[in-house]
Amino acid sequence: MSGLNLLPVFAVGLAGSVHCVGMCGGIVGALSSTGTRRTIPIGAAATAALPAISAFDGTLRVVTYNAGRIGSYMLAGALAGGLANGAASLSRIAQWQSVAYLLANAMLIALGLYLMDAWRGLARVEAAGNLLWRRVQPAMKHLLPMNTLPKAFALGGLWGWVPCGMVYSVLLTALLSGSAAGGAATMLAFGLGTLPMLLALGLAGARLRAAMQKKAVRIACGLLVLGFGVLGMVRYASGMPHGWLDALCIGGPL
Repeated sequence: MSGLNLLPVFAVGLAGSVHCVGMCGGIVGALSSTGTRRTIPIGAAATAALPAISAFDGTLRVVTYNAGRIGSYMLAGALAGGLANGAASLSRIAQWQSVAYLLANAMLIALGLYLMDAWRGLARVEAAGNLLWRRVQPAMKHLLPMNTLPKAFALGGLWGWVPCGMVYSVLLTALLSGSAAGGAATMLAFGLGTLPMLLALGLAGARLRAAMQKKAVRIACGLLVLGFGVLGMVRYASGMPHGWLDALCIGGPL
């Protein structure tokens, strides 16, 4: 997958990061809190108090946490891309790429509707992801309180496996890359797209979370993601030639 084809993946991460506000906003805000003791909400996991820390240390912990989170995305992408490459080599079936392309763009459409709260079908996909999450979640108790950078990095790495329809949507694109390196690069671009929002959450906290949860913001971001999915479907159905359109389509040329 070329660097140009990674641009829409980055854009999906950037627009879809409004979804991260609800899932990751609490923990990122707590990581960067200063002056008072704060509790860190982690879903159904136990909560723990975080001692008062300086602004510099708080920012460093937020960056470290996100490095771990993006690292776990890259690992998942590498596994998906490597698996697809191995399956294609064994089966010698070229059609898998077309099926994966259609499914990836269908997931983007579903994600756009999910962000807009117009259709919650991806919630069922997230529920399926709980099978893995239930095995990962117990490890969190060993990382609380998050009073060191290694703990912040490790917690970010674990948090990257939280059931998330947005991540699953982009993993299908990582599958399309057909290689471990391509899958990792795809998820890196996605993770970097989510990074500005989560870094900003560490600085603005509750004020930014409130702004990003406004209906108009979610609709705008959802429409952008939805547009990528629809454009990919139109491109496939009409047999459009390669060119400028490839830079706007998830998965690049078929």
